[in-house]
Amino acid sequence: MVEKPQFRSSANAAWLRALERTSRIGERPTLTLPVLVAETAAERPDAPALISDGESLSYGELAARADRYAAWSRASGLEAGSVVGLMMSNRPEYVAIWLGLTRVGVTVALLNTNLRGAALAHCITAAGARTLIVEAAFAGSFDEVPAGLWLHGKAALDRPRIDLWIAEAAMLGDRLPPQATLDTRALYIYTSGTTGLPKAASISHHRIMQWAGWFAGMADLKPSDRTYNCLPLYHSVGGVVAVGAALVAGGSVFLREKFSARQFWREVTARECTIFQYIGELARYLLSAPPDPAETQHKLRLACGNGLRADVWEAFQTRFAIPQILEFYAATEGNFSLFNAEGQPGAIGRFPNFLPHRKGVALVKVDPATGVPDRGEDGFCVRCGTDESGETISLISGGAAARFEGYADSAATERKVLRNVFQTGDAWFRSGDLMRKDAHGFFYFVDRIGDTFRWKGENVATAEVAAVVRACPGVADADVYGVAVPGTDGKAGMVAIVPGEGFDIADLHAHVAARLPAYARPLFVRLCKDLARTATFKANTQGLQADGFDPAVVADPLFFDAPGAGCFVPLDAALHVDLTAGRVKI
Repeated sequence: MVEKPQFRSSANAAWLRALERTSRIGERPTLTLPVLVAETAAERPDAPALISDGESLSYGELAARADRYAAWSRASGLEAGSVVGLMMSNRPEYVAIWLGLTRVGVTVALLNTNLRGAALAHCITAAGARTLIVEAAFAGSFDEVPAGLWLHGKAALDRPRIDLWIAEAAMLGDRLPPQATLDTRALYIYTSGTTGLPKAASISHHRIMQWAGWFAGMADLKPSDRTYNCLPLYHSVGGVVAVGAALVAGGSVFLREKFSARQFWREVTARECTIFQYIGELARYLLSAPPDPAETQHKLRLACGNGLRADVWEAFQTRFAIPQILEFYAATEGNFSLFNAEGQPGAIGRFPNFLPHRKGVALVKVDPATGVPDRGEDGFCVRCGTDESGETISLISGGAAARFEGYADSAATERKVLRNVFQTGDAWFRSGDLMRKDAHGFFYFVDRIGDTFRWKGENVATAEVAAVVRACPGVADADVYGVAVPGTDGKAGMVAIVPGEGFDIADLHAHVAARLPAYARPLFVRLCKDLARTATFKANTQGLQADGFDPAVVADPLFFDAPGAGCFVPLDAALHVDLTAGRVKI
């Protein structure tokens, strides 16, 4: 795209709005998002804040509900620094809970509602959560019911009901205890990282305000705006960015529990939403859906999100008459973000020349086999040239905006820091993402470094999936990797298995379905005689990835998790043709 003057002008205006909204964050150390919500409630108590089909909260009601959760935390003996795990579906109550608890210094760990068993236990332990608030519908997610569990709603478990407590509680009001400051840790949000089980990323109140203010500025959010949000509230984008940006601007959010292509445009239109928070996969689903009269009758002025592929971008914007698309890149634990305010299809963003911290982001060459950055003769990292792929890194500095807040695990934190990069003593955050930058300064996502791949908008850790597969009776060994499927975003999961005595493909399907969230379950299975290993017995999947799932290339038996079949079916040449041609929806 040749940049036109009007694009440059509007993009610069967006960056300036974001800078203006965030430049004064530190002037009031106690002005956190829950405090700002309370102040908005005092001025506009009846203005809508959070809306859903089941319940809605005005600013006054949201502030009052949050206050009662703050009171509950004190009555329960929780102190500043205590950690509470929260597992709940998308609903206004979810936001009220973490706003209330974090206002008084409690940290809330946002638990993925898809997790079960050992993976869930790991996340609770990693955050150090000794108290849990769990929606009744998820009470069965726990193999062993923790002692500190409070239920929200009626369930068979004999545990205290926090919803009943809140209904009868008196607000703290002027008796509110000492409040959290911007430097206080507010949330733990989980990210798979590059390997292993999910890690609990530390998110301070300053970070929440930075995210919310920056997005509100880039999107030019106003009190009249309403965001449509069907992304999980336990994610940083769905739970903090989409919600927080609307709340700092005095606007409102419509929360849907799960995405539905069939209901999407009718709800967006009926709820008079002006902004849609997307991930790229949702755009593809909407394009695949049959025409809906409501798809061009909406009041959307902006779609904001990440992962929108270049080949989908223009068709998505044209068919659904979306005036502007604001693509961005950010990582939950990262200390930088990119925005494509110009609307360049396929780009994840760039920095305007006047932005001071643009020099704090760089692309460095890495060994694709090991993920280790290349070093020159001087011992320092090697910068990438124009359109050259490399890992994106960002300078860690003492300023709050460029700080890397790390994880609950200090060792995991250190592994994300790259030292002595361009000069002795400097430290940079490793994104784990390969990107390239063109001659106009636009960044483009290429791939993720290491074993983790992205599917259905989620990061899938191969080590975690492989451990589940290997635990299936009859599986002698297994390696998991991602494979590209034409017409889809990210990479789909594939598992190469060495079958042992008693192996049954039907048992494998039942095993992974019971233990893994849908996005992490392998879509393809390959039965092998043996698996390649390095000298240190680590998996070597490069050859497997290159083979893919083409029966013309792979002599081993191949299987596919066919939609609606509830089992793995043999993958033959005809099915492969249908898959690669996009005739089979996955």
